[in-house]
Amino acid sequence: MTGMASQKLTRRGLPRRLRGRRRAVRCATEPVEKGSAVVRITRNSLLKNQHSGAHATQKHLPLSYFLLVFVLSIPFWLIGEKKLPLPMRLPASSFMWVNPLLAASLLTFRAEGRDRVKSLLKKAADYREIRGPAWYLAMLLVVPFIYFASYGIMRAVELPLPKTVKFPAYKAPLLFLMFFLPAMSEELGWSGYAIDPLQRRWNALKASIVVGVVWQIWHIVPDLQAEHSPSWIAWHSLYSVALRVLIVWNYNNSGKSVFAAALVHTMDNVSWSLFPNDGSHLDPRVTAVVAWIAAAAVIAGWGPKTLAHYRYARANR
Repeated sequence: MTGMASQKLTRRGLPRRLRGRRRAVRCATEPVEKGSAVVRITRNSLLKNQHSGAHATQKHLPLSYFLLVFVLSIPFWLIGEKKLPLPMRLPASSFMWVNPLLAASLLTFRAEGRDRVKSLLKKAADYREIRGPAWYLAMLLVVPFIYFASYGIMRAVELPLPKTVKFPAYKAPLLFLMFFLPAMSEELGWSGYAIDPLQRRWNALKASIVVGVVWQIWHIVPDLQAEHSPSWIAWHSLYSVALRVLIVWNYNNSGKSVFAAALVHTMDNVSWSLFPNDGSHLDPRVTAVVAWIAAAAVIAGWGPKTLAHYRYARANR
């Protein structure tokens, strides 16, 4: 009797609101005739409307995006061996920084039109998403601290460094202005377009590593053209992946602000340019180790799933 009563309740005793939902789901899965074709509407297709505010091209893994960035960079690699008239050893191929944004704009325009491209470009000024001034300190100081600590370690273990170090502080604002536009162009692609579908598929840490690896592979040709050794490039690649983890950490904790990601990226370029003798004495073995220590602290504190939930704060709620 009890079982029969419970069955009656489940069939007839449901509130009207819930019975209506059951009918809606049943109707949503029934075939609908449209001319000679039969269109089957499923619950999954209905759920797509919940994400209408997101870029359609961002719902899948950005493999075509990565491929397009590399294809667009080929002309830069072919003509990029000439050195730029700068104290840093930068080849002309470094101007390929336009390609992450160009690829993202082309794919967005093809899939969704001009308005979505405008939305992508507007992310360059999304600084209002940044949550509080403390995150500005993280964006502006964490990466310079990595280089400062690396310099101290190199001094302590007597790695090659100039005897007298001159720190031209006046160069810092100029370098910041010079590197901000390239960093923003890159981050509108890497952070504004590519990182979120990867985070939805896996988690923040795995997505950071994937983008970091692709990002560094993309830089191998310019690194070779800058006359860096294979071992230098290998260690710098490890550093770049750690840096991408720190960029995504800032990005996720600042309301997914591309402006925040561009600030971290810019400070990296400024920091290595100010390293003794215009970056020529930079030892990526040291910076890679220090950067991964910082990344490990972030992973331990904020968790690999999102890099955005501070465990200590959560434990005290």
